[in-house]
Amino acid sequence: MKLVTIDTDGLYRLGLKVNDGILDIQAAQRWLPDPAVPSDVMQVIAGGAQALALLETYAVRVMKAAEQPGVACGEMILAEDEVRWGPCVTRPGKMICVGLNYRQHAVETNARVPDFPILFNKFNNTLTGHGRDIALPERVTTQVDYEAELVIVIGQTAKYISEDEALQHVFGYCCVNDLSARDLQMRTAQWLLGKSCDDFSPLGPYLVTADEIPDPNALDIKCTVNGEVRQHSHTSDMIFSCAEIVSYISQHMTLSPGDIILTGTPEGVVLGLPEEQRVYLRHGDTVTIEIEGLGSLTNRFVSEV
Repeated sequence: MKLVTIDTDGLYRLGLKVNDGILDIQAAQRWLPDPAVPSDVMQVIAGGAQALALLETYAVRVMKAAEQPGVACGEMILAEDEVRWGPCVTRPGKMICVGLNYRQHAVETNARVPDFPILFNKFNNTLTGHGRDIALPERVTTQVDYEAELVIVIGQTAKYISEDEALQHVFGYCCVNDLSARDLQMRTAQWLLGKSCDDFSPLGPYLVTADEIPDPNALDIKCTVNGEVRQHSHTSDMIFSCAEIVSYISQHMTLSPGDIILTGTPEGVVLGLPEEQRVYLRHGDTVTIEIEGLGSLTNRFVSEV
């Protein structure tokens, strides 16, 4: 199942990808009300398998009813190019990031392969959606870099769990562009400042449930800038697998439903080029992050007004 967030004037609504487009659950509820059906993506994540079953059954009912003569379903089913997308996870309790987690990325940056996952965090101010313009914070940085990454979305409370059971606690996966202002990132030993500017974590377009992704470390991952492929790798190149990451973090803090983990980026970022060849993101650039089975996340970058 593929869940989406529909942004209506700053209010987020739950959507579900169907064959004809995106089913707006709130609009459907006005026509075919069912109070048991969750109407918010965070409710679905917290409700787990039961919430997904209710949502799936409801969507089937709506789609069958919509096939009847005389039924107008235009308000319920939106074409994807009509959707104003919000982040596919709207209110994560924690945003945990793993740095330097692809072998070839370590090679291109001349960094030692870490013995343990390098963890840092971002905040909810960095969240935005697919198709949204992102303002380059040019007052404070001239070195905004792209980073294609796979995101793990936690679905069950996890504390002191083993690697073998780790993926059982995952609700689903999505794409993110872990944007990084390199000059701010490298200003001190702490990376947080360069990672936490507004809209620096576009997330989506879909939140894909874990049953559709049996092995998150067997996925093609790609980033293009203005149509040019800059990153093209495979999640099997991760130094620490998704199961290892979830298990490791759970030894040190409780992971809760709705928490998200950004799992690191492969080689091909601007920072990995020789200094004289580095051209960071500029006004008008369009970046697309594509991960096998998870769709394509596209954002345009504009000068900050």
